[in-house]
Amino acid sequence: MSAADDLAGRHRANVLYTWTAQRDAVPMEIVSGRGARFQTADGASWIDFGSMVWNAALGHGHEGMKRALVSAAERGLVALPSSVFADKARAAELLLEVAPEGLRGGKAFLCLSGAEANENAVKMARLATGKRKIVYRSRSYHGATLAMLSLSGDPRRAPFDPGLPGGVPWNDPYSADPGAGDLERVLAREDPQTVAAVLLEGVVGANGVYVPPPGYWKRVREVCDRHRVLLIVDEVLSGFGRTGRWFAIDHDEVSPDILTCAKGLTAGYAPGGAVVIGPALAQHFEDHVLSCGLTAYAHPLTCAAIVAAIEAYRREGLVERAERLGDELEVQLRTLAETRLYVREVRGVGLLWALELDARAAQTKQLAEELRARHLHLHKRDTMVFVAPPLVIDEADLRAGVTALGQALDAVWSPR
Repeated sequence: MSAADDLAGRHRANVLYTWTAQRDAVPMEIVSGRGARFQTADGASWIDFGSMVWNAALGHGHEGMKRALVSAAERGLVALPSSVFADKARAAELLLEVAPEGLRGGKAFLCLSGAEANENAVKMARLATGKRKIVYRSRSYHGATLAMLSLSGDPRRAPFDPGLPGGVPWNDPYSADPGAGDLERVLAREDPQTVAAVLLEGVVGANGVYVPPPGYWKRVREVCDRHRVLLIVDEVLSGFGRTGRWFAIDHDEVSPDILTCAKGLTAGYAPGGAVVIGPALAQHFEDHVLSCGLTAYAHPLTCAAIVAAIEAYRREGLVERAERLGDELEVQLRTLAETRLYVREVRGVGLLWALELDARAAQTKQLAEELRARHLHLHKRDTMVFVAPPLVIDEADLRAGVTALGQALDAVWSPR
């Protein structure tokens, strides 16, 4: 292989990898894919049990997504933030059609990522209320920008503390009184007159897949309404069918004041994020300046991807399918855990699950190696393993992925 063909070497020489010391980076050259499987340059076929970075909900090589993006690229449209074009209008219309009922009649703001969506949502809440404080969970993750790390209960924020002022941590999830009792105390301590919004994930995702109990969102909604505090729900990871509903908050049939989304919004085929606001907030910004925006927001390729993705979820019945496959996946994961005492807990919903392991650092490192050896891609963090396959995964690959996971676990904890 020539030096010019050594892509990994060229990356190591010139490109910074994310979230790792550079010497520890493990490069992967993906050359093709179909459904829940992808192929790497060394000829290996992998099962994608993590939807890439939780985002590839439509899997790999989706024909509808490819056609939509090729068509958009061939138009060669370069746009201003104030530009109007068909895919931009349709993307907003579709978002409002699938959003929780209370947001319909509102508007959508299109950006490039989940962190930016959350940051714009916080800006909107502060602009609309004139208040500064944002209540967030002590176990949460809302993105890697400085502002969103400041409003996340995540150890990755530590190097950047104190960060953005105005964040108020809340010890949740989940109290016996679906979170509301603790929220009441936090608001009373801070004075609701100073709190702009409560910011919560639909399901706590990267920090452990903690699923709210039934009725949780109804109680949180009631507390926010009573104290006139906005409710922002971060559905970046849990949206677009991941939990067997369009959005996780739909399990309680509750509407937030502001909903943020990304990842499944474009299914990984283009950068994309969005903020959806209800009619009252939309009316506020009719007369007040919306101080939000960046050069590439509502980019033509992003808008084309949003339209194609939402149409695919609908046409292929993937939200409903995720609920059905989630029931099968739960049975398989709990069966896996029954005979493996080092699996402390299995928790999740739909196609979003976590296994909590009795693990030491050396074991988690070895597990990563065993998973790579079996060509199973999924996410690992601390003592947790996450299972979040594409919504298009077939039953055979679902079973094969769980089998490979069990084999990798056994190779670490029960070596022959």
